[in-house]
Formats: sequence, structure tokens, C-alpha cells
Amino acid sequence: MGLKYKRILLKLSGEALAGEQKFGLDYDVVQHICESIRTCTELGAEVAIVVGGGNFWRGRSSGKMDRTRADHMGMLGTVINALALADALEQLGVPVRVQTAIAMQQVAEPYVRGRAVRHLEKGRVVVFGCGTGNPFFSTDTASSLRAAEIGAQIMMKATMVDGVYDKDPHKYADAVKYDTLTFSEVLNKELAVMDMTAASMCKDNHIPVLVFDIGDPDNLVRAVQGEAVGTLVTEG
Repeated sequence: MGLKYKRILLKLSGEALAGEQKFGLDYDVVQHICESIRTCTELGAEVAIVVGGGNFWRGRSSGKMDRTRADHMGMLGTVINALALADALEQLGVPVRVQTAIAMQQVAEPYVRGRAVRHLEKGRVVVFGCGTGNPFFSTDTASSLRAAEIGAQIMMKATMVDGVYDKDPHKYADAVKYDTLTFSEVLNKELAVMDMTAASMCKDNHIPVLVFDIGDPDNLVRAVQGEAVGTLVTEG
């Protein structure tokens, strides 16, 4: 089967990289995810990744700490994850570059849109760290921003559930999964797909969002090939 999506923006949560231990990095999990990313590149897909940092730090749950400082700490957590992904990809023979929205030249390239696009055109995976570089913006919003900037055909949001439900499937046995949704439904029903800023940005820039379960990393390959995986959010 061929590709349905040539250039994708993959949003990986920090929790997805932590595995069952829920904190830090499970390197076996990281490697399995990176093996699927390698398969996508071998099929001809151009893959850019925005990675979260919730497996190390969550700014919003930092209590009495100043929110701006707490968010900056979270951005540093995303860099740890970005470097771990880069290391695993390189060990698998995949060319990769890490770009960060906060300059740290000894560790990674600064984010430059044109350079990122050039890397993708040359077959390199690009991992974006530090979110947007600004506090008060989630890595979901960073994903929608980078997807728009690099001209991604779709944003793929890798989660620990197999799609979007009308209510929490972990709490309610009768929760119903959506196969497709419109952005208007997501915004009006306040469904827990992504934050409203990210959803609005994807809607305004005509970028569909696929929410799928990365617990089975092969779902990423299936999604790139256009198989029915997870929940697809479109303009309708």
C-alpha cells in the first residue's frame, strides 16, 4: 500500500515515551516508536515531530510556582525527550535533526522554518523541542503551529487511547468512540482532543488531525498509508 500523507507532523506526548512506568523514559518503548517512524520514512513519508514533556514536568500542575518559570521548565523536559528520540532514530540508521524554539546551540539547532523544510526534503526526520518557545502555550498548540509552518498535510496526535470518545472511556463503559469529527464539533462539545487554541489553529489552516493509539506503534504506519485508525478530525 502506498502513502496517503507525504508530509506529516507527529505529536508525541511525553507520557507515550514513559511507557507503563508513567515517568521518565522507557527506552524500549522509545525504540519501538522510532522503528515505526523509520518504516514511515522508508515508505517515503517526511516526518516532523513535536514532543511533549509531561513525563518529566507539567507546568500547569506546579502549584505555587510562577507559571512562566514552570512552563520554561517543561520546555526543557521536551528537549530531553527530543534528544532521546534523536538518539534512537540515529541508532536505527535514520538521519535526524533536533531543533529547539529556545536557543541552545551546543545541544540542538535553533528552529528555523526554511532549514526544517529543507531537512524534510532531504529525508531527515526533524524533532521540534521547547514547544512554541513561549509560556502559556501547550505542545498541542506548538504542533498545530509547526504543522502549518512546514506545510504538513496532517497532524497526527499519538495518544494512549484509540481515538476520541464522547466521555472518558477509562471511567465510563458506555463511552462511544467517534470515527470522524468536525472541528466545530470538537470546539462546541469541548471534546478532549486537544486544547481549543490548537483546534482553532488547525481549523483555520485546513489541517486535519488524526488522534490514534501509539500503544501499538504500527498504528502510525497504518495511518500514513491511509488505513482507518483512530479518529479523524476535519473541517467537515
